[in-house]
Amino acid sequence: MTIVDNAIYVDGRRTVEPQNLEETFEVMRENHGVAWIDMFHPDKAELQQVADELSLHHLAVTDALTGHQRAKLERYGDTLFIVLRPAKYLDDVEKVEFGEVHLFMGPDFVVSVKHADFPDIGAVRRRLESEPELFAAGPHAIVYGIMDYIVDGYAPVMAGLQNDIDEIEDQLFNGDREVSRRIYDLLREVIDFQRATRPLDEMLRPLLDELKDDADLEIRRHLRDVLDHVLRIIDRSEAFRTLLENALTVHSTLIAQKQNDEMTRMTETSLAQGEQVKRISAWAAVLFAPTLVAAIYGMNFTNMPELKWFLGYPFAVALMLGSGVALYVAFKRRGWL
Repeated sequence: MTIVDNAIYVDGRRTVEPQNLEETFEVMRENHGVAWIDMFHPDKAELQQVADELSLHHLAVTDALTGHQRAKLERYGDTLFIVLRPAKYLDDVEKVEFGEVHLFMGPDFVVSVKHADFPDIGAVRRRLESEPELFAAGPHAIVYGIMDYIVDGYAPVMAGLQNDIDEIEDQLFNGDREVSRRIYDLLREVIDFQRATRPLDEMLRPLLDELKDDADLEIRRHLRDVLDHVLRIIDRSEAFRTLLENALTVHSTLIAQKQNDEMTRMTETSLAQGEQVKRISAWAAVLFAPTLVAAIYGMNFTNMPELKWFLGYPFAVALMLGSGVALYVAFKRRGWL
C-alpha cells in the first residue's frame, strides 16, 4: 500500500492508528473523529477504495490519479478538491522544480495525495500534532498546515530567483553576449512559478468564507496569515517578471546602441578614407600635368619645332609650373587639399 500515514484525531489529538482503510472508516464514524490519510503516488485501485468509501467525485479522483494539474480548488457537494504546487529552486541549473499535492477535504476527513518526493507532509502532521488546540479545528486545520508549509517553501525559491536576477543585472551592463538566453530562461521559470502561486489567492478566500463561527476564529487568523504571505509572493514574482522583461528590453537597446556605434565608426572611417582618397587624387592630378608636358617634350622625334626654339626650354618649364599651380589652386578652393 502507498499509505504513508493514517490516523484518527479527536479534539485535535491522535487517538487511533488503524491498520487498514476499512478500520479507518469504521473508527472514524464510531469516534466522530477526523481521519487523515496520507498517500504517496497511489495506484487506481488504492485511491478508488478511498473514493468509494468517502464518496469522492470521480472527476476529482481522475485528476488525482493523472496528476499534472494546475493549482485549483473545486467543490463537489460537501467535499473540496484542492491541487497545490509545491516548489523548490535548483540553483545550479536555475530551474524551479514543481511537485504536486492533491487534497480531498470533507466534513470529517482529509486525504492527501502526493506525486513527488516533496514536500514532507509528515513534518506538517508532526507540527499540527504538537498544537492540539489548533488541530481541533478539524479538516480545515490540516489543509491550513499543508498550505502554510508549501507557501513557506516558496521563500527559498524567491531568494534563488532574486539572486540570479541580481547576477543578470551585473551581466547586462558588462556586455555579456549570453545574458539574453539566461534572461529568457529565467523569465520562463518565473512565469511557471506565477502559475503555481497566483491561484492561491482565489483558493484561500473560499476557505476563509466557510469559517464564520467563533470557534473557527483561530484557524481563520492562521489562514489570513497564509493569504498575506501569498499576496506578497504574488507581488514579488510580478516584480521579478517585470524586471526580467525590462532587462530583455534594455539588452535589446544596448545591442542596438552598439550596432549604431559600430555603424557610426564605420561611417566615420569611410569618410576619413574618402578625404584621403580626395587628397591623393588631387596631388596625382597636380603632378599629372607637368608629367604630361615633360613626357611630350621627352619623346625622341626629329621634327619637333620647339626643340630648336630658343625659348623652348623656359616655355616648357613655365607650362609645367603653371599647370601644376593652377590645379593646386583649384583643388585648394574645393577643399581637397
